[in-house]
Amino acid sequence: MKNLILFFFLFGSLYSYGQSKFTISGTVSEAGSGETLFGANVIIPALETGTITNEYGFYSITLPEAEYDIYFQSIGFTSEKKLVVLSENITLNISLETNTEELSEVIVKADGEKLNIRDPQMSTNTLSSSTIKKIPVVLGEADVIKAITLLPGVTSAGEGASGFNVRGGAADQNLILLDEATLYNSSHLFGFFSVFNPDAIKDLTLYKGGIPARYGGRISSVLDIYQKDGSKKNFGATGGIGLVASRLLLEGPIKKDTASFLIGGRSSYAHLFLPLFDNDNVAYFYDLNTKVSYNVNKNNRLFLSGYFGRDVFSISDSFSNSFGNATLNLRWNHLFSNQLFSNLSLIYSDYYYGLELKFVEFQFDSGINNFNLKYDFTHYLTNKVKLQYGLNSIYYRFNPGEVTPTSETSGINPSKLTNKFAFENGIYLDSEIEVSEKIKIQAGIRFSTFNRLGQNAINVYEDDNPILYDEILDIYSKARPIDTIAVDRNTTIKSFGNLEPRFAISYQLNDVSSLKASYNRTAQYIHLISNTSSPTPFDIYAPSGQFIDPQLADQVAMGYFREFENFSFEAETYYKKVENRLDYVNGADLIANNAIEQVLLNGEARAYGVELLLRKTTGRLQGWIAYTLAKSEQRTPGRTPVETGINNGEWYNSAWDRTHDISITSQYKLNDHWTFGSNFIFQTGRPGTFPNGQYQYNDLTIPVYESRNSSRLGAFHHLDISATWTPKHKREKRFKGEWVFSIYNLYNRKNASSISFSENTDINQNEAVKLSIFGIIPSVTYNFKF
Repeated sequence: MKNLILFFFLFGSLYSYGQSKFTISGTVSEAGSGETLFGANVIIPALETGTITNEYGFYSITLPEAEYDIYFQSIGFTSEKKLVVLSENITLNISLETNTEELSEVIVKADGEKLNIRDPQMSTNTLSSSTIKKIPVVLGEADVIKAITLLPGVTSAGEGASGFNVRGGAADQNLILLDEATLYNSSHLFGFFSVFNPDAIKDLTLYKGGIPARYGGRISSVLDIYQKDGSKKNFGATGGIGLVASRLLLEGPIKKDTASFLIGGRSSYAHLFLPLFDNDNVAYFYDLNTKVSYNVNKNNRLFLSGYFGRDVFSISDSFSNSFGNATLNLRWNHLFSNQLFSNLSLIYSDYYYGLELKFVEFQFDSGINNFNLKYDFTHYLTNKVKLQYGLNSIYYRFNPGEVTPTSETSGINPSKLTNKFAFENGIYLDSEIEVSEKIKIQAGIRFSTFNRLGQNAINVYEDDNPILYDEILDIYSKARPIDTIAVDRNTTIKSFGNLEPRFAISYQLNDVSSLKASYNRTAQYIHLISNTSSPTPFDIYAPSGQFIDPQLADQVAMGYFREFENFSFEAETYYKKVENRLDYVNGADLIANNAIEQVLLNGEARAYGVELLLRKTTGRLQGWIAYTLAKSEQRTPGRTPVETGINNGEWYNSAWDRTHDISITSQYKLNDHWTFGSNFIFQTGRPGTFPNGQYQYNDLTIPVYESRNSSRLGAFHHLDISATWTPKHKREKRFKGEWVFSIYNLYNRKNASSISFSENTDINQNEAVKLSIFGIIPSVTYNFKF
């Protein structure tokens, strides 16, 4: 590790610009609050070149000695022009004023017309928090996850379902980062809301493919979200009052222009009205976002950010449970020179799940937590070459579950599933190189390792085989361990290493269009063990080890990108292949299983499709139309020629396969007081496994099921509308308010969340019963800011 750090410092000290070239660097921020701007454009028209700011608002560009007009631009802000006489290295910090003459929100944000066309980065979408707030959602609460499912290639498991699926991948294959900290559950109230408070979010970026080498640990996507730093200029407050939840965020300077704070809270309160209807059930959530930033000097900045959220759900005297995330991140930004930027982070992340069964008087607790140390460098060698390199180490602790009696008379003995431990490391190098005026490439390499560490009890099986197959009955069964051993936690019992190359290229056809292609290989070492199409709080994460191999994915993508005067068009096609995709055998018990390897089989997966995105980002009417035609399949063959595996080893639909996915989102600004929004969603129904027969055995009716995921629920679609009324306010008053009226599912579509089969005793016949969660739901929310 010391040698690697030394290598990075030595590599970072090598500069490659001539004597007649100098560097302009600095930060771009919002004038009103001092909030740094990510993705702001720095453009030099005379050379037809430029760059964009990084996650912390920093930019650097090296140019020949001369006099230049430099333009600083960011969507929603007025442009700033600076005349620079470049005869030495210059630090130039820029503040941009908010553009109040036009719509301040742009639905999908790009890196500027010309730079976006030339940038090799593809399969990426960015959303601002103001955009997310304008999208109509259920119960009037702005929702990050629901917003990204309106983008091409992104789907959800349906209403009331947590998580999201990207390009045919499972929900656990998405890396979700909040200020660089990993979140293991992104939902509140079992998927009705997401954990992200839109008031606290600066922006988010979703990588569906062409994932940069600095990201690792997941194979489908990366959702990278950054919280606001807090205003260093003035004290302010933002909030909203809705039918089921309210929120309040406070921010301001601790020391003006030097240090700032941000603290935001959100909570639901619908459960408070349940006692009025003699209902003892409880269901609510709350979360807290915090951040402190401090400019030590011009070369050093410190950040301390955190998130804490909990869900509480109980049914009368039957059971109660709580679950949620907690994160903490201490970051240090350091500028070694005007060309070398670094970020050092120490991160803690925790996910907890607790269940209390009151009628049998015991409590079940489980969770996962990790400590992550990462050091990243951004090195602007020249205006045509940028390098990013770094390393990170993550220590995991998995708690599969612990049962504790809640009273002395419960009759339940305490029991503890075996804790698991692991250590993941990664080192990477990423480069962006402008080969010519038309060709630009992004090439990177990541090397990751994963060490499964010792634990108190490790099962030993005959022939190292934890699962048996009965050829006569055609069923799988658990193998009985022949021994159980303890291994010291400092000992590695299984190790993995994977080289993960990444490559992307863009070829500029002309000033307004380009072709792009990308390839990336990714590795995932932790697995969500679930038999549902959507993650639930009770699902358990398991690390790779003796019986579970890491998932490996290869994805290729190609795309055509075109900018028009008021529109942009993107078309992408992709193919993804996944090795070592786990699936469970029929009848598997996944909950509280201390030997999960006894019910899992190793298989593979593949996904492919076409994504189209037409968007309008100027004028009174803005929005986009997204369409995805895709296929997602799995195959789990037998381990020997006589084994049947799952579905006889044939390809079958994955639980998140959606053939057609259409999203139409629009926003129309009628005048200074009224803005209208709408979105329409249509998706092919989710695959499911239904019974297709039955037989009698000892007065019991036993159902016979079809092949796995060979049927589907009905098509999923709904139309949502909203109207935002902004009262007239005096310019000298800082207080601003708005009313948001919305209707979810305008035509009251009864979308099927699930279908269950049972016998109707009144008519003595079997019947299918559809469960629908939402019909038409009107809502009203009052938002304010001062």
